[in-house]
Amino acid sequence: MRLFPRPELRLKLRKGLYLIPDVAVFREKEPQESIPASPPYVAIEILSPDDSMTAVRRKLADYWGWGVPYVWLVDPYSKRLYTCEGELREVARLELEDLSLVLEASEIFDEVE
Repeated sequence: MRLFPRPELRLKLRKGLYLIPDVAVFREKEPQESIPASPPYVAIEILSPDDSMTAVRRKLADYWGWGVPYVWLVDPYSKRLYTCEGELREVARLELEDLSLVLEASEIFDEVE
């Protein structure tokens, strides 16, 4: 199984709604369009200081409603991970169940002392 990660790729969810996830991951084949109109396999948002939680929640819900199977939020400040399946839920790890892939928080966040 091949995965194709694309940072900051503009996606067309519908007419008039374009979003840019921090990372979009496509499965099996690379997107051929400059602005894909088909959902990626994973949409990942990484919180930044300028993000409003209301806007981020709306964006994640838009990805989920569009049909993105895995919608993840990474908060590098609090070192917390979230998934969105209609609602935002804090999780200990990020998983791609159908690929048996697990990303632990310790693998994502640098443990600097």
